[in-house]
Amino acid sequence: MSHEAQPSGSPAPEATGRPPHRALPGHIAAALAGAGGVGDSAGQPWSGRDLSGDAAKIHNFEDDDGMADAGYLAAVGALLAGEGTEAGVVASLATARVFVPVVAQLAEEAEGVDGLHADKQADMALVTLTAPDGRTAMPAFTSAAALEAWHPDARPVAVYAARAALSAVSEGAQLLVLDPGSDVTFVVRRPAMWSLAQQRDWTPSYLDDELESALNSLAGAYPAVRRIAVQPGSGVAARTADGSTMAGGGPGPELRVVLYLEDGLDAAGVQDLVSGLNGRWAQNELFAERVDSIEVSLQRAAQ
Repeated sequence: MSHEAQPSGSPAPEATGRPPHRALPGHIAAALAGAGGVGDSAGQPWSGRDLSGDAAKIHNFEDDDGMADAGYLAAVGALLAGEGTEAGVVASLATARVFVPVVAQLAEEAEGVDGLHADKQADMALVTLTAPDGRTAMPAFTSAAALEAWHPDARPVAVYAARAALSAVSEGAQLLVLDPGSDVTFVVRRPAMWSLAQQRDWTPSYLDDELESALNSLAGAYPAVRRIAVQPGSGVAARTADGSTMAGGGPGPELRVVLYLEDGLDAAGVQDLVSGLNGRWAQNELFAERVDSIEVSLQRAAQ
């Protein structure tokens, strides 16, 4: 992931040290509703607050020490040890508090003394990232320290992870990236992010029996396909800062579909078959909902 923070739809912010003059945008207010409200732990509203210095470090969960959620740390530790699952990490987020970075961005400028530009109005914006494949991703941090190390000028706003996922959806993001730039970065891909936002359990596509059955059914229109198998894609695994491999939390491809084909197809025939299957899968509602990214592997069917 790129670590250059950009407010959604805006150029990179410049630190001005001046307070914003507008209320929180509706999508941010909606994300905060029910998760500490639109005020801090003392009940003071965020609107009109100074984003510089210590004022930027306040968040809105009372008695919150800013440390990472113990359940999330345990789930990630189990995954690193080869004893946990990617689904277990996502499940731990259902009750976890995370920090979403919010930054000030200049909305309007006014003519100042000697023709210099002065801030007139400023807004607050959620931060989004651009993934290597061009998709929009939203960062969230499991601890206040991790957020500050990544973007010192951002204000940490504490929300439940489900609220962060909901905000990511509203921003048009397809990925929720936990702790970018930290020792362990975990990517919550689109189907898991949607499930988290809806507070539903998530089953990875590569373990989804119903999905595998649907893919086999859709392939029935192609006699050359003897059967289909699903496996974790090459991008499911993630690599930590020290080079360790973690069996989950990668950005994708998420799903590998293995096509077992009969002999006799030439290159053009294989290409037409795969293209046709991709079209049928893309039109299938179950596939669209449960699959983030895919890679196809071709194998000769056993005689």
